Amino acid sequence: MSTRTLGTGPAAVASGALGLGLMGMSGMYGPAEESESIETIRAAVESGVNLLDTGDFYGMGHNEMLLGRALKQLGLDRDAVRISVKFGAQRGPDGSWLGYDARPAAVKTALAYTLTRLGVDHIDVYRPARLDPRVPIEETVGAIGELVQAGYVRQVGLSEVGAETIRRAHAAHPITDLQIEYSLISRGLEEAILPTTRELGIGITAYGVLSRGLISGHWTPERSTHAADFRTHAPRFQGENLTRNLELVEALRTVAEARGASVAQIAIAWVLAQGTDIVPLIGARRPDRLAEALGALEVELTAEDLAQIEKAVPKGAASGERYATAQMSSLDSER
Repeated sequence: MSTRTLGTGPAAVASGALGLGLMGMSGMYGPAEESESIETIRAAVESGVNLLDTGDFYGMGHNEMLLGRALKQLGLDRDAVRISVKFGAQRGPDGSWLGYDARPAAVKTALAYTLTRLGVDHIDVYRPARLDPRVPIEETVGAIGELVQAGYVRQVGLSEVGAETIRRAHAAHPITDLQIEYSLISRGLEEAILPTTRELGIGITAYGVLSRGLISGHWTPERSTHAADFRTHAPRFQGENLTRNLELVEALRTVAEARGASVAQIAIAWVLAQGTDIVPLIGARRPDRLAEALGALEVELTAEDLAQIEKAVPKGAASGERYATAQMSSLDSER
């Protein structure tokens, strides 16, 4: 697999062209089979994927423990992978979302639990999941910087923050990358955020490149979701929004078939084509879905291909917001 570099100078991290997002392996999209999840991680690493992304609140720690078990069972060399961890989201015992805590003491406490659950002695990229409105970003980043100095963290990352916050954070400590949703139907970062990260030499790890399966080419109007599945309540998967969004997928399918590729491969290839400072995170939970995603690396889009894709799925064409109203209001990146 070809490699890409996130960040510059001392903050630089070498990554495979694709990363693996583990969130879906811990119930966010309904039940997942652990053995299948671990097999997917194995297949990813053997294929050259070295960036593994998790969050301490995915399954209330389950996702980190899963990754820890995978590292042990597969006998993976710790230095052969880059572990990216998001922290700060607060959840109740019923799974409800309670806000964010990015105070310096909370940052360090969260990391202590993360290291234990993963069974490792350091994290490669550590990042607040969202901006805590009660805590200046300089304090949060400063606390992570202290963990860098102590050897527990290698690099500092951000997630779903806007251009002003990125500048403030980067001034406090070099930032390696910003994790943010980016896909054919989620292009909000292009206006101000992406120019800012490029000016500052900060990379992008793009999640939601298939919009949680919506533009994978596999979603159908009849598909049911588990009660615990995030998509059960996501606006883009509801009613007329879903109907209109799947019409975009069918237009994209025409382009994909002309290229001899799947819809998912074209959608991932499009994100890859937006710049070598961007590493798409693939949310595959099964080896076959991973294999399909990896096939995107063989799809080289021409200028004509990109024009056809833009015509099929114009910027701003998606129906519905990417999160429910309450969640959207917490996103610094959307302000």
